[in-house]
Amino acid sequence: MKLRIGSSRRKNYLCLKSEHLISNQTIQLVKDAMDIEEVVSDFVTLKRSGSTYKALSPFTNEKTPSFYVVPSKGIFKDFSSGKGGDAITFVMEVDGLSYTEAIKYLAAKYGIEIKEEEQTDEALEEQNKRESLRIVLNFAKEYFSDLLINSEEGKSIGLSYFKERGFTDHQIKKFELGYSLNKWDGFLKVALENAYNEELLEKAGLLVVKDAEKRYDRFRGRVIFPIHNVSGKVVAFGARTLKKDDKPKYLNSPESEVYHKSKVLYGLYQAKQGIRQNDNCYLVEGYTDVISLHQSDIENVVASSGTSLTADQIKLISRFSSNITVLFDGDKAGIRASLRGIDMILESGMNVRVVMFPEGEDPDSYSRKLGTSEFKKYLTDNVQDFIAFKLGLYSADAERDPLLRAEAIKEVVQSISIIPDPIKRAVYLKDSANRLDMDESVLIAELNKLLIGKRKSQPKENLNVQEVSFPSEPDTATKSHTDLIHIQERETIRLLLNYGRQELEEDYLLYHYLLEELSDIEFNTPIFKEIFSLFQEEHNKGRVVDSKDLIRNGSSAVKKEVIDLTTERREVSPVWEDKYKIHVPHEKDFLDHTVYQNITRLKRTIVQRLIEENKENLKGVTDHSEVERLIDIQQRLKDSEMELSKVLGVVIPR
Repeated sequence: MKLRIGSSRRKNYLCLKSEHLISNQTIQLVKDAMDIEEVVSDFVTLKRSGSTYKALSPFTNEKTPSFYVVPSKGIFKDFSSGKGGDAITFVMEVDGLSYTEAIKYLAAKYGIEIKEEEQTDEALEEQNKRESLRIVLNFAKEYFSDLLINSEEGKSIGLSYFKERGFTDHQIKKFELGYSLNKWDGFLKVALENAYNEELLEKAGLLVVKDAEKRYDRFRGRVIFPIHNVSGKVVAFGARTLKKDDKPKYLNSPESEVYHKSKVLYGLYQAKQGIRQNDNCYLVEGYTDVISLHQSDIENVVASSGTSLTADQIKLISRFSSNITVLFDGDKAGIRASLRGIDMILESGMNVRVVMFPEGEDPDSYSRKLGTSEFKKYLTDNVQDFIAFKLGLYSADAERDPLLRAEAIKEVVQSISIIPDPIKRAVYLKDSANRLDMDESVLIAELNKLLIGKRKSQPKENLNVQEVSFPSEPDTATKSHTDLIHIQERETIRLLLNYGRQELEEDYLLYHYLLEELSDIEFNTPIFKEIFSLFQEEHNKGRVVDSKDLIRNGSSAVKKEVIDLTTERREVSPVWEDKYKIHVPHEKDFLDHTVYQNITRLKRTIVQRLIEENKENLKGVTDHSEVERLIDIQQRLKDSEMELSKVLGVVIPR
């Protein structure tokens, strides 16, 4: 297959072209099968909140959950980023996929056969860059895996190494391990034979190009560790040399369009289910540590792959659990250099614990030394919170030196100061005071000094303060009425979307009532006008539509607005009724009144706007008959305003 990379200017067009390669029948089968809760749960840990589910946003680094899933409507809404949509939209947003890739992902998840419509040569050539990179990376993964199992060099060197490490065939297959031949152009020749061009191979990080004459495989004579993104696609490779004099020991793919090392964790794809089930993620340093722990029946483990832990990596883990347990090698000098990682976890609002191994041991070596059951017991028996861990690092020297003891105390308080939750900070301060046998007020004073210094040093825009802006006062009465009409139109559409199928009388829905009452009203706001017109069109055909129909078939603007209007951010806890037997009224309990009041307000505001417009029309009119006509209109409008005001209980001065 020949692939041509499109320019950035054509990127969006290419994605749209590729969307039409999958048949409409397949897309419909995917839409019918997909379950928003199931799909989102593969990426985010959801917690039930009434009839919805909520979680921390996978799109922003927030501390309080504002991401909601509404199973009854098949949608998600993220209030922190403004994103929303169905399961397809979620997969596209969370994993950076095109529409076609998202459909393929969901089809694979639900076992749906993908039927493609006839493809032209032009459509095949117009594959976008990201998809092209994924194709060649997957080809490389299969090539390396095949060499490990079927080539003489792969079996004698690569497979022997993995077996010596104790890796079973199951783990080798699970992590798709491989081997690269000790040749300068072993992979290059095979890739070219399969019609992959050199430019694409270089962009994927598989080929090194020095000049026009010098080009060679990046990975040679090494065991290969494919690096997957959270949805299981290979985005890069790590490779370990087996020769003592070969440098570097580990060689990784360079960054590319699909691989940013600060945003990827090795083993997360294989670990995400285990992390959710155990509500804890073990964090280790290397590839072999991850695989060895899986070998010990511990699957909730990921690695930072030799790089310093980043905020994006912590955010990835937070999709599945708020608890991280860092496993440190028994090297105190190396541990002190890694303390920044613990502070970053605390700063993100997550809970962090630590397990330290004996001197000279790491998770890989110690799990093989102890065996599965003893190793699990070691992890359980030796876990400690970050305070005990930090004090332990300083304890031996601090006992003999008061200055070092003071330094240890400051280190602990420094870590406590970056925890965003004030209640957690208070608990940790009290615990620290007890452990250190100190007056708690001393630690509180030190904490306050750090917090004040932090506030002073931070630019105003970086402070964690949510600013609320208020709309300015309208310049004229007409502008004021326009704003009110917008609000009341929005409320009308919200009621129609959420309660349209609510029965007012036998075979008479709220849907029918609203459409009849507002049949002679023309909406002022374009998006509300579009939504209302869609309802009217279907109503004229004798059909009743609802929010699900609009999300499925509406324009992108309609979908976004419908999701915003049908997703409730907060819901009253059922505890009030279940435990305390206190009935908390719901909007639908007095729906008749709410709808009637809103329609009346909308009509009254429209009348008021017409009064202002008619008053403007009267200015400068000299024709006597025209003046009389406009005055007559004005009187009738004022009478209508008075009647509507009486209904609302509003007194209008004459």
